[in-house]
Amino acid sequence: MPELASLLASLEKRYGQPKRPVTRDPFEMILFENIAYLVPDDRRERAFRELKKRVGTTPAKILSTSVEVLREIAGIGGVFPELRAQRLRQAALLVRDQFGGSLRPVLKLDFAKARRALKKFPVIGEPGAEKILLFAGAHAHLALESNGLRTLVRVGFAEEHKNYSTTYRRVQEELAGQIGEDCSWLITAHLLLKRHGQEICRRSEPLCGVCPLRTGCGYYTRSAG
Repeated sequence: MPELASLLASLEKRYGQPKRPVTRDPFEMILFENIAYLVPDDRRERAFRELKKRVGTTPAKILSTSVEVLREIAGIGGVFPELRAQRLRQAALLVRDQFGGSLRPVLKLDFAKARRALKKFPVIGEPGAEKILLFAGAHAHLALESNGLRTLVRVGFAEEHKNYSTTYRRVQEELAGQIGEDCSWLITAHLLLKRHGQEICRRSEPLCGVCPLRTGCGYYTRSAG
C-alpha cells in the first residue's frame, strides 16, 4: 500500500494537474450540488453557468427569480427539475433566514460546527459539507466523494463496511497523519482521486490492467489471483 503522496504523484503523472473547481464560494457550491442530478460533470457545470448567467448566485437573486425560470435552468441538469428548483430556493431561504444572508461567517467556525451548519442544506451530507469547507480553504481535511473513496479502499487504506459513513471515516482515520494542512494539495487529491474512480477504478468493470496504482493494490492482487 503506497503512501498518499506517492499515490497522488502516480495519478498526476497520468492525468496531469486537475482543472480547478468551478467555484470555491460556499453558497455557490451548494447551488452547484443542487442544480443537477445523476449527470456528467460537464453537464452539471453547464447548468451552473447558465444559472450564474441568467439569474445570479446570491440568495437574493435566487429568491427574486420565479420557480419556472429556476426549473427551466435545472432541466439542463437532468431529471426532477421542479424538485431541484425548489431546493435552490430552500437553500437561499436558509442563508437569508438563518445565516444573516451570507455563509462566509460559517467558514470561521470550528470544523465540527461548520460542518453541522452546512448539513442543514438540501443534499449536503457530511462528505459534501467537508468538501465545501476544504474547497473554500476553511479547513484542511481529506474530503472524499464516492469515486475517490472507492479507489482508496481498493488500494487498501481501509476495509469496506456495509455502512458508507463507517468506510469513509476509517479511510480518513488511516490517512490522518498524511494529509498535512495545505488545502490546495488536498483539493488536488480530491479531484485526482475522483477522476481516477470515474475513469479507471470504476464501481463495475474497473480497468485494472491500465491502472497506475495496480502495483501493491489489494483489489488488483485479489482479482489477478
